[in-house]
Amino acid sequence: MTLAAMLLLTMTVNADNVMKKEADGTYVVNTTTLCKTRGYKGTTPVEVHIKNGKVVKVVSLPNHETKSYYARVEKNLVKKFSDLKVSKAKKLAAEKKVDGCTGATYSTKAVQQNVKAALEYYQKHK
Repeated sequence: MTLAAMLLLTMTVNADNVMKKEADGTYVVNTTTLCKTRGYKGTTPVEVHIKNGKVVKVVSLPNHETKSYYARVEKNLVKKFSDLKVSKAKKLAAEKKVDGCTGATYSTKAVQQNVKAALEYYQKHK
């Protein structure tokens, strides 16, 4: 496949800039415009990287949450999505309580909703 063809494929998965497909087959779903669920101080957008039906990683995008609380979400929730099949990741995104995220309830729920929205978008548009 030529470089031009790979770039075209990457850019045309979805023209709305919510999801793109990288040259290695990884889909990247960005929730900045997809999910408006608010944490404690605003939205908590993420990028969900998915390859072969599994979440490769979840990357937190810039947000206005309190750094110390959001660090708990990063440590105790965001990393848990890695290497999960999409179906299991959706279950984790729906859990009511996440161990280690005490005190960061709004941020936790907002991240969960963002991941859920990304996974649903992926399933509908891949």
